[in-house]
Amino acid sequence: MGDRVEVENVNHPGRTERVDAAKYAAIRDLMLAALPQGAPGLTGAQIKDALRPDLPQDLFPGGATLGWWAKSVQLDLEAKGLVQRAPTRPLTFFRPT
Repeated sequence: MGDRVEVENVNHPGRTERVDAAKYAAIRDLMLAALPQGAPGLTGAQIKDALRPDLPQDLFPGGATLGWWAKSVQLDLEAKGLVQRAPTRPLTFFRPT
């Protein structure tokens, strides 16, 4: 089944899920590189667009499941305090300063 990593969800404190470690690490690294420090940040759609060019095709052939992974990693990074959301509509996300 491969290596797994536990992820949190800022919307459900105390609840964790186990996901593929290689896919998680790939999205996490790309997301942290793409997100600016400080508001206003990027929307969810902008985050996916920023990740897509460097997405490892061996892990995500044709970009399959990118949306799910981007959201899962974003929620985990928020729970860990590495990403914040701005109170905007649509929501935007950024790295804390």
